[in-house]
Amino acid sequence: MTSQEIRQSFLDFFESKGHKIVPSAPMVIKDDPTLMFTNAGMNQFKNIILGNDPIVYSRVADSQKCLRVSGKHNDLEEVGHDTYHHTMFEMLGNWSFGDYFKKEAIAWAWEYLVDVLKIDKERLYVTVFEGSPAEGLSRDDEAAEIWSQFLPSSRIINGNKKDNFWEMGDTGPCGPCSEIHIDLRDDDERAKVDALSLINNDHPQVIEIWNNVFMQFNRKADGSLEDLPAKVIDTGMGFERLCMALQGKKSNYDTDVFQPVIQEIARLTGYKYGENAKVDIAMRVIADHIRTIAFSITDGQLPSNAKAGYVIRRILRRAVRYGYTFLEQRSAFMYKLIPTLISVMGGAYPELISQQQLIEKVTKEEEDSFLRTLETGIRLLDKVMDDARKDGKTEISGKEAFTLYDTFGFPLDLTELILRENNFTVNVDEFNSEMQKQKERARNAAAIETGDWVVVREGESRFVGYDVTEAETEILRYRKVKQKNKEFYQIVLSVTPFYAEMGGQVGDSGTLTSENGRIEIIDTKKENNLSVHITEKLPEDVTETFTAVINLENRMATSCNHSATHLLHEALREILGEHVEQKGSYVSPDSLRFDFSHFQKMTKEEIREAEHLVNRRIRENFPLHDMRELPIAEAQGMGAMALFGEKYGEKVRVVRFGSSVELCGGTHVNSTGQIGMLRIVSENSIAAGVRRIEAITASKLEEMFDMQQDMMASVRELFNNTPSLVTAVQKTIEENADLKKQLEDFMREKIVSLRDKVLSNVEEINGIKVIHLNLEAAPDMIKTLAFQIRNVVSENLFFVAGSVNDGKPSLTVLLSDDLVAKGLNAVNIAREAAKEIQGGGGGQPFFAAAGGKNPSGIEKAIAKALEAIK
Repeated sequence: MTSQEIRQSFLDFFESKGHKIVPSAPMVIKDDPTLMFTNAGMNQFKNIILGNDPIVYSRVADSQKCLRVSGKHNDLEEVGHDTYHHTMFEMLGNWSFGDYFKKEAIAWAWEYLVDVLKIDKERLYVTVFEGSPAEGLSRDDEAAEIWSQFLPSSRIINGNKKDNFWEMGDTGPCGPCSEIHIDLRDDDERAKVDALSLINNDHPQVIEIWNNVFMQFNRKADGSLEDLPAKVIDTGMGFERLCMALQGKKSNYDTDVFQPVIQEIARLTGYKYGENAKVDIAMRVIADHIRTIAFSITDGQLPSNAKAGYVIRRILRRAVRYGYTFLEQRSAFMYKLIPTLISVMGGAYPELISQQQLIEKVTKEEEDSFLRTLETGIRLLDKVMDDARKDGKTEISGKEAFTLYDTFGFPLDLTELILRENNFTVNVDEFNSEMQKQKERARNAAAIETGDWVVVREGESRFVGYDVTEAETEILRYRKVKQKNKEFYQIVLSVTPFYAEMGGQVGDSGTLTSENGRIEIIDTKKENNLSVHITEKLPEDVTETFTAVINLENRMATSCNHSATHLLHEALREILGEHVEQKGSYVSPDSLRFDFSHFQKMTKEEIREAEHLVNRRIRENFPLHDMRELPIAEAQGMGAMALFGEKYGEKVRVVRFGSSVELCGGTHVNSTGQIGMLRIVSENSIAAGVRRIEAITASKLEEMFDMQQDMMASVRELFNNTPSLVTAVQKTIEENADLKKQLEDFMREKIVSLRDKVLSNVEEINGIKVIHLNLEAAPDMIKTLAFQIRNVVSENLFFVAGSVNDGKPSLTVLLSDDLVAKGLNAVNIAREAAKEIQGGGGGQPFFAAAGGKNPSGIEKAIAKALEAIK
């Protein structure tokens, strides 16, 4: 079976068992502070499992694109070195939310693998949770008994808590799991060594392919467990590993999932796969990483230096490094793999096809950038090795290696490789220590201590903020949170008009008032699909009824900016072309930011045209058409713009202003006239093929106009309120240019005069013509004087001048070339002498300058410089 056939057969099988087949969620996660990437198939169902979202379908199946760069069996630095671990991978999964449990999940797993796919059952082994007496958990005898209907007890293996007890996080749903392992070794190897000894021991052909998680507990903040109200089945099968098993391969990379890309790497580089171990690792790394890069960019995550963007940049740089070191690629080449990748995966993930141009441009730019960094890093490492040789050392410090890594993105393994080629080593322990310090700094900065929710009353939270700005409400639950030694509280309300930060729009602030007082809501966040209101203190009585009121001024300003982004998006597509797609946005009361795909800088005329088009539609005062709970197919039929990298449910909200129709969950004005006006304040590039517009509207635009008018009035006053300001400014510029030329001519004459005066009083010491001066002049003038003298006296010249200009002392040293040849160095002389003025300097062996803080030491500094020849 081909990989496409395997993926489809899984979905068809579970559809036949009554499962709803749903599309993959984006690999990049937005609006979840606890997770940057989808790292398991269950992520998109987390809110259902937590009970925060309703169960629409009790049985679900899909193939989910995932990304893991850390954790069990999955360290980024090891991917590519073995044959079966990846960064980006697909997870085939089936779920039950309060419907079936262990019996059906195990039976269907066996049926699919053995009856449908015809896998040899003698090669299958399973693990079950052995129990944990410390937590009062017994062995999962229920799962073991079900498995005994299909397998002999000798192939049902006990697994420890690490391997066979799955947890969503430090708190939340958890439960025992049962893994299915397959032995893909040849018959003679199987006869020699029993697979039982190889389970969970990282053998490349004895691997886990499917994990059945039986979620039945909830882990509380104090570590205790309680039963979940509805039991959940969560299974995940590694798609790439399944393809390896069914296609009779010994490596995931030998399947049709990876081979087309690997063969294209071979064609582009001239190396063959399968002939050299290091070359093979490099090709596997690149084939794996290019998938991660392409899908991340498609889902809206560009490489950057922060958070999720840094993860993607590091993965890309790791691939570039392998191509540079082992495939001799000195120029960008990975972007050329995108068409082949799309030929393999575009059928299942059509978003790759529509985003091809952007993926290629971003990848190429990142490759070019890091290749330049690699060259710089190698030069720096050469200098470090040269300094070590001078000191008779063969080891460089881990701190220096860490600087290369941290500042230049230079991986440790590349540093070690270059050092090894030059008979050097690096202090790895010291490097690891520096790395640990950095991790601890990051961990401490982000550390959040969260207590358990205190439930005041049962009930569901309901958002009413689209329709009202205040509401009567009650507190459902609250908890204390501590971060960076600051304490605050999170509150969930039964009814809330507060919009929770989501989709690029900031959260509302406001007040919560009762008969006993009022507290400030400083922000509203979305967490596990709950609107969480953040406050610095709790009400005196949390059981009261409250009036929740949003900050109406901020809400209105934010809504103006959000509605304006919709009009701007449409205008840009009309002016620049249909290739324009939103790549991100940020909407606050103060401004809007809109990122979009476009491959060149907008001209002034295009920016002005976009402004005029948006403002025309503002004046047309289109009313808001707010359509909620529309079926997604109906919304798309209306032409509603959907964003790549966003997960939409079957029912969506559509916002329409005139011909602008978008899927959106944010707050908006009642009609476009309320926006007043829009002005674009900047347009620039944030990545290859992605531009960013920043703009302001409404009252903030009024403030900008006021400031500009006030500034123009002030400038006019400086020019005696001339009616033609431009003419007056132009005249002043021309007059200044003329005066500058006159001044330069005067200064040249003065320097020549000064030069002649100085040369008539040259002192000779030890056969050297010495000129030492202390004068009030700018450093540039002294430098010009020094070189004027050097043109006249070309041999045996020692020039030193001190000056104090605007209270700042400076020192200038100039030597003739013959003195430099004899061993004198202007830099060394200047640095030593500058200590007298509490400063330092630099330059070249024949000329150096120094600055300082102590004007009173200038005479001593000159005397110190003269000691060099005395």
